Amino acid sequence: MDGILRRGGPLTIGSHCFSIDHAAANLAARTGRLETAHGSVDTPVFMPVGSQATVKSLTPADLRELGFDLILGNAYHLYLRPGVDIVQAAGGLHRFMAWDRSILTDSGGFQVFSLAALRSLDDRGVTFRSHIDGSEHLLTPERAVEIQEALGSDICMVLDDVPAGTSDPRRLAEAVDRTNLWAERCQRAKRRQDQLMFAIVQGGGDIELRRRSAETLTAMDFAGYAVGGLSVGEPKHVMRAVLQDVVPLLPVERPRYLMGVGAPEDLVEAVSCGVDMFDCVLPTRVARNGGVYTRTGRMSIRHSSFRTMDGPVDPGCDCYACRTFSAAYIHHLFRCEELLAYRLATVHNLRFMWRLMRDMRASIRCGDFALFREEFHGRYRVADEEMRLSQGAARAQLVRNRGRLRLQ
Repeated sequence: MDGILRRGGPLTIGSHCFSIDHAAANLAARTGRLETAHGSVDTPVFMPVGSQATVKSLTPADLRELGFDLILGNAYHLYLRPGVDIVQAAGGLHRFMAWDRSILTDSGGFQVFSLAALRSLDDRGVTFRSHIDGSEHLLTPERAVEIQEALGSDICMVLDDVPAGTSDPRRLAEAVDRTNLWAERCQRAKRRQDQLMFAIVQGGGDIELRRRSAETLTAMDFAGYAVGGLSVGEPKHVMRAVLQDVVPLLPVERPRYLMGVGAPEDLVEAVSCGVDMFDCVLPTRVARNGGVYTRTGRMSIRHSSFRTMDGPVDPGCDCYACRTFSAAYIHHLFRCEELLAYRLATVHNLRFMWRLMRDMRASIRCGDFALFREEFHGRYRVADEEMRLSQGAARAQLVRNRGRLRLQ
């Protein structure tokens, strides 16, 4: 261990650049700070997803105004298009997309494994066909690291074997063993000293497999640890049970990252379990479909109840959309399918996520997180559609990918 946890005081992690400043009473929630080559990030933190070097419909200036210091890019998408050589020639991903703050890149493991019908998998790596043109590629753990180092992200993820949520015990065990093997190979392949590397705990809903994965990976001493393979169709109570059992097994002095989870109610519960980092396409995806988050739950701005609403979408929100436009105007834009509609709804939803994380950090620092959690769940209504989208986003993407490839 590089440092000693002190309640109410800083914990310095040396070269790992993570510190904890407050811990909630009677819960595992904590606030901290992650230092990267491109600045400091307060945790818990939500990362907007910019898979293809852009958060859809927004500019880097928008993201800075919204308050974000860390976003996610995807090595799979950038490797296929525009190509790593082009990004590298432009000076790296930060310069290519004009983003001067921190970037985490996913290895692309989930995207590759969502192409289950069009890839072959063994311990060497995975051979897959591009969802763009059907061309064949081999992705090994070493190649995944090479790609992310060439992109120049601040945090890179190991290549992992992502099993479906409905996988049988044998497949889950195979995925754990392969993910652990690949993590070791990724660690050996690492060359950049200015890039942190996170490992990924797999195991589906099998707690014993999750424990085995966590024990093996934590012994390798990565800069951070992610919990992967959740929000892929399993019931929410399974996800929460996994977090409650697995997060305590991860080093207290390292950042903990829950991959691909973004429903507000899930973020509150995960923070209560001690998770520090999140990413998900959900806030931006539902925004483009007219879904807007409010303090009482998600609503559809397309609904006729907003047609004459002169006030903002959410009176308590300070985003550009709510400061400037009425809900009736945004409703009108969606009904007319104007492009500005998608931008304004995305601005609003991401500011909602930023404010949610800020408020959780503040409640932890003040010692009121348990009350914050109780009040949040007391007022926030979870719509059936939101639950479906949260749990089924990965499955929907799989269907889309397969459909594209069948047409090629």
